[in-house]
Amino acid sequence: MPAGDKNKTPEAQAAGKGKSSEERAARKAANIAEREARKAARQAERKAQPADKGAAKQGGNAAGKPEGKGGGNPDKKVGGDGAAKARGAGKQRQAEGRPATADSKAAERLARQQERKAQRQQGNDKTGQQGRQKDQEGKGQGVSKPAPTWTASSSAASAGSAPVARQAAPEKTAAVAAKPAGKPAAASAAPVAQVAPAKGPAKEGGRPVLTDSVALAPPREKAAPAPAPAPAPAPAPAAAAKVPPFTILIVAQAGRLARQAVIFAASLRRNAPDFAGRLVVAEPLPEGAWAGVDTRIPDAERALLTGYGAEIIPFTARHFGRAYPYGNKIEALSILPAKQPFIFFDSDTLVLGPIDEVAFRFRRPSASMKREGTWPEPPLYGPDFADIWGTLYSRFGLKIAGSVDHSFAADHWEHYLYFNAGWFFGADPAEFGKRFLDAAVSVRNDPGETLACQSLDPWLDQAVLPLVIHSLGGGRPGPELDGLDGDMTCHYRRLALLYACESDAAIATYEAIATRPEIAALFVKDKAFQRFVIGGEGRSKIKPLFADGRPLAEKAVRHILKKAELWMAE
Repeated sequence: MPAGDKNKTPEAQAAGKGKSSEERAARKAANIAEREARKAARQAERKAQPADKGAAKQGGNAAGKPEGKGGGNPDKKVGGDGAAKARGAGKQRQAEGRPATADSKAAERLARQQERKAQRQQGNDKTGQQGRQKDQEGKGQGVSKPAPTWTASSSAASAGSAPVARQAAPEKTAAVAAKPAGKPAAASAAPVAQVAPAKGPAKEGGRPVLTDSVALAPPREKAAPAPAPAPAPAPAPAAAAKVPPFTILIVAQAGRLARQAVIFAASLRRNAPDFAGRLVVAEPLPEGAWAGVDTRIPDAERALLTGYGAEIIPFTARHFGRAYPYGNKIEALSILPAKQPFIFFDSDTLVLGPIDEVAFRFRRPSASMKREGTWPEPPLYGPDFADIWGTLYSRFGLKIAGSVDHSFAADHWEHYLYFNAGWFFGADPAEFGKRFLDAAVSVRNDPGETLACQSLDPWLDQAVLPLVIHSLGGGRPGPELDGLDGDMTCHYRRLALLYACESDAAIATYEAIATRPEIAALFVKDKAFQRFVIGGEGRSKIKPLFADGRPLAEKAVRHILKKAELWMAE
């Protein structure tokens, strides 16, 4: 004990001990109260911190993050004043050493409630302010959205500058979004470009075509309507597109073909006076595959052909000739210049109208559909149509699927692409002729097992013509070619068939041209011409046999003519 306490009486010492015990108890109670106050202050701080964070997060979300970056002031915390007050009150209680009573806890709860109320109010105010600011910005530069796909206008492309697109009005984008996807709104010569919308209106004059749907902007405050633009003047009606000049090719040699070629040339000049293309007459020379045969066009026919503006160009047949005269049309293509559109006609054809006005699409080759199911003729036990045509397409590396007509059954001949070689056309006679020749020679030299039972004479050219046209991206003729084998041309083939099957206009055209003295003189020794045209039996005997207009197969027509002794060799 301390030295001073030794001189005290026992009672005084006992009293002193009691007093020191009371002081220790008081200090202990003060320490406990101080710890309780600190604990209450820490609890108040922990409860205030989540509210501070939620308010700060709410304020940050309301402010938005334009262009992918964070927004708002990181140094400013919503409700920070209330939290600071609560922490200050806790520290003051700790300093005073007072225990946390029920009244102080109630005061703290009230302070926290007021603090949260202030936080919500301040967060709402900040959110509204930022929303109004964002709305004002939206009026100037629009809402940030993924870049739509646009089609650049042709005017921008023709100007030589990069294509620029202007964003469509919201009401128009809504209409476009409702349309089914996959179909472009308009065709344009300009290339398709992917252009992101600029922040301000584009300055390019042409209006782009929207090819993808665009999300609409959120509602905005009403603005004064812009003045309506003056209506553009109505465009003048576009003139019908003129087909560029093209070459007409026919074949002529001594005999019937030369006379028929004269009538073809005369009908072309008579009924298509504005035709500006070339009329080329291919003349096989008496050499090569025609060696030993006089094929040269006689002088009278030659003079008339050149008088009607035809160009007579000789060629040497090396693959077919007298063995297969129909091969003339295949080898004659070699005399035409490459990459210039052409159409071939059999010489026994009439031109009935302005053929230069037919809407040919030379890059999509086609041929005459005036045909019957003459080839192939599948045997009873096969191979069938599918086997025969499938073998031919596969042989030349072609897929048959894109050429068939599903409106006919697979066991019907019209299911497969098949033409009459009386006329056909294309964009490049050199490429067309090369494929035609290669296919015809290959099939003739090596028909294969599938074609072992099929006759290729006189059907070879018609058997391979579909393969050539399909390989060049062509197919069946469209309605724009209805005039061929119609009111523009007539493939009559023989005089007896002309009177039996063709129109009155075709018969009148033939008679008007053929009875010209200079042309009639060419047919003096032609017995069929003398009998049916000069003698009038074509109109008086043949035509009445078919007056009912019933469609008949050519085989049936020939049978009727032969039975009436009106079928004659020409």
